[in-house]
Amino acid sequence: MRAVVVTELCEPKDLKVQEMPEPEVRPGCLRIEVKAAGCNFFDILQCQGRYQVKPPLPFVPGAEVGGVVRDVGEGVTGFAPGDRVLASSGLGGFAEVAVVGAAGAHKLPEGMSFEEGAALPIIYPTSYAGLVFRGNLAAGETLLVQAAAGGVGTAAVQIGKALGARVIATAGGADKLEVARRCGADVLIDYREEDFVARVKEETGGRGADVIYDSVGGDIFDRSLKCIAWNGRMLVIGFAGGDIPKVAANRILLKNIAVVGLHWGAYVQNEPERIPETFEALFDLYAKGQIAPVIYDRYPLDKAAQALVDLGSRKTYGKVIITP
Repeated sequence: MRAVVVTELCEPKDLKVQEMPEPEVRPGCLRIEVKAAGCNFFDILQCQGRYQVKPPLPFVPGAEVGGVVRDVGEGVTGFAPGDRVLASSGLGGFAEVAVVGAAGAHKLPEGMSFEEGAALPIIYPTSYAGLVFRGNLAAGETLLVQAAAGGVGTAAVQIGKALGARVIATAGGADKLEVARRCGADVLIDYREEDFVARVKEETGGRGADVIYDSVGGDIFDRSLKCIAWNGRMLVIGFAGGDIPKVAANRILLKNIAVVGLHWGAYVQNEPERIPETFEALFDLYAKGQIAPVIYDRYPLDKAAQALVDLGSRKTYGKVIITP
């Protein structure tokens, strides 16, 4: 089979497609013919050796796939060859064939494409768990989504609207703001052209946002604390900006706020019962037309390096998909 193989740590532009043996199906696993694979920022960091999870070399990156079950491993029930599925693969997704744990696989809902399936397993559970389990977002509240045209950002805007919130979205440039608007954002702020702190205060009558969804970190996190409401919840989703912020505890105290982290991947070890609950809720929202993954573009496997370069350059929006 053909796959993107990281034989030594490198920049995304240096990734190559190679021939390699198909992975063997293991007990508790499914072997999938990959029709689509989702790209994530951490794929870039893994190739560079800068991510907290450092797989041994060589490895095939790619943590989420949509495809067709080819073989079912020993001990697996509920799946059969020919099933259309989406799955969290951990690694191995940038290939023509991948082996995934059956526990991380779900049958594709009716009407969902392989590309949409590959776009869903990480960003939508992250946003759902952040807003529902950690942020306790309620109907009628104001949600501020930073970097709202990115993968988790588009998911957060859609889910926030589905939960009945008023959504304020920030993004850089008119094109990305249009993406946020199509996802349902009520208020659009171009952070390159105006101060989002002042605008959020203006849009909320000086009160601020009840929940702030921040996947950027750095200065964006610091400034977000200046426009959070009394009893607000600041959701720490990630640090795409590269800088991990620090917060003075007195700022938490003075406005009675909560700074809340969300690590979706850790639910497997700590609250596995939340995973089927989350996907059931997401599939229900999809069936109702309230969420739908936003696809920036589809790249063939030979262009996987370019897909990650484009993702890393911030030129993309929504999800970047590789189609083996």
